[in-house]
Amino acid sequence: MTTATTTPPARRPGPGQARKRRRRLSPHAPFALPAVVVLGLFSLYPLIQLLRMSVSDVSTSNLGQDWAFVGLQNYLDGFASGATGDALARTAIFVLAVTILGMIGGFAAAAALRTKGWWSSVLLSLMVFAWALPPVVNGSVWKFLLASDGLANSIVTGLGFSERPFLYDQYWALGSVAVVNAWAVIPFNTLVFRAALLQIDREQFEAAALDGASRWQEVRHIMLPAVRPTSLVLLILTVVYGFRSFDFIYVMTYGGPGTATNTLPFLGYLQAFTRYDYGLGASTSVLAVAMVLLLAVVYARSIRREETRG
Repeated sequence: MTTATTTPPARRPGPGQARKRRRRLSPHAPFALPAVVVLGLFSLYPLIQLLRMSVSDVSTSNLGQDWAFVGLQNYLDGFASGATGDALARTAIFVLAVTILGMIGGFAAAAALRTKGWWSSVLLSLMVFAWALPPVVNGSVWKFLLASDGLANSIVTGLGFSERPFLYDQYWALGSVAVVNAWAVIPFNTLVFRAALLQIDREQFEAAALDGASRWQEVRHIMLPAVRPTSLVLLILTVVYGFRSFDFIYVMTYGGPGTATNTLPFLGYLQAFTRYDYGLGASTSVLAVAMVLLLAVVYARSIRREETRG
């Protein structure tokens, strides 16, 4: 007599078990503990102090004493004066210009330098050198180039046009600083785009050439689809870069002429360290931090989505 044994079918994990498995800590998690501690000390604690200062009345007279709680009064004062609203508008224009020029310029340079050769290596080295220079040095060089008697105006007047107030007109100044910021981020974007383009199989370009595809058709149907996953992450990084730009504005225009280049981060600096209204400056800085945190969340979600697909 034989007894038939049957193996019970394997149970599929329920939603609760799957959720628990996702929540289970990785064995490598303890290695991240030092980084978490350092971030907590040098990032989280200052942010908490900044938030506390933004809802308090803080000036040079009571900086080392107890701060009086004023609620949202600093935020309301900033918007009531018009300074915060104007700075938000200027920041949006500035970030938009930096992002568009940085992304298009980076992709165009990467498409031109996607081939491997000595000349592309030399150009990439020069771009990395320009990118690695400290912003104070870059900003000082561009300040001389865009001065009334600088190289840019020499070229403009040499072409028969009148002199341009690149850094001394309220409209030209914001555009000039935005262009210089975009110029500074183009080398980084080029390196990232080029790494994505080098992953394309060479046979795709050979097949396109046999079919008589033009350069624009290669860009549209081969290169752009290949860099699309990279573009989203790079777009977020470029927006964050443009939003937190401070060095070039400080060196080239110091927020002027007037308030023409007072973006949100620079306005917070002026309010806190020039006018010594630390509470008002902290409230402006909190708005800037909130926007950067929002972009950081979007960036983290994009990275996780890309890892899931990979």
